[in-house]
Amino acid sequence: MKAIILAAGVGSRLGMPYPKTLSQLPDGERILGRQIRLLRANGINEIIVVVGFKKEFIMEHFPEVLYKYNPLFYITNTSKSLLAGVEDLNDDVLWLNGDVIFDEQVISDVIKVKGNVIAVNTAKCGDEEVKYSTDQDGYIKAISKELSSAQGEAVGINKICREDLNSLKDALRRCDDSDYFEKGIELLIAQGIKFKPVDISDYRCMEVDFLSDWEIAVSLFQE
Repeated sequence: MKAIILAAGVGSRLGMPYPKTLSQLPDGERILGRQIRLLRANGINEIIVVVGFKKEFIMEHFPEVLYKYNPLFYITNTSKSLLAGVEDLNDDVLWLNGDVIFDEQVISDVIKVKGNVIAVNTAKCGDEEVKYSTDQDGYIKAISKELSSAQGEAVGINKICREDLNSLKDALRRCDDSDYFEKGIELLIAQGIKFKPVDISDYRCMEVDFLSDWEIAVSLFQE
């Protein structure tokens, strides 16, 4: 299994002059450094970071991982960054947004479930969060920021099996430049490809979009 971390965005809503994945937690560890450490703790050693905005900053801090560059990071969204990351792969792939801070158990829970996986929690969602709902068999039937009848939030950590990877690549190619990668997942679901939700509500997990998110994350991960 390989891991892809999506870290190409400008992160302008956080208002920092550097990529937000380099934001430093109270213990001194950076978001990206924590992600890399926890992936390796779960046996994933081949890690690809998709970069764009101020990529040299990230590459200088973490020279030990592999990199893919999204040269159109300023006009594309995560669907195209994920496509850049998976384009040449032929393996099971776990991917995550570069601004998610989480406990180690989140990764282990995602890995141990067979098949395609979307990590979720059942917390009440705001407008900015990616929401999900499931069908009668417990599989994801919809995933979108615009979902009205949501069961909770998709936290930005996902897994796809090797046999469905080419279908994901095709779906991401069909996405508009402005689409999040969740649009690609929606296209796969429409084709009958199944994704199982893995509830990680018992663990700490926080995606940082705004300064208020960062303040909550700092409080959550004080120790």
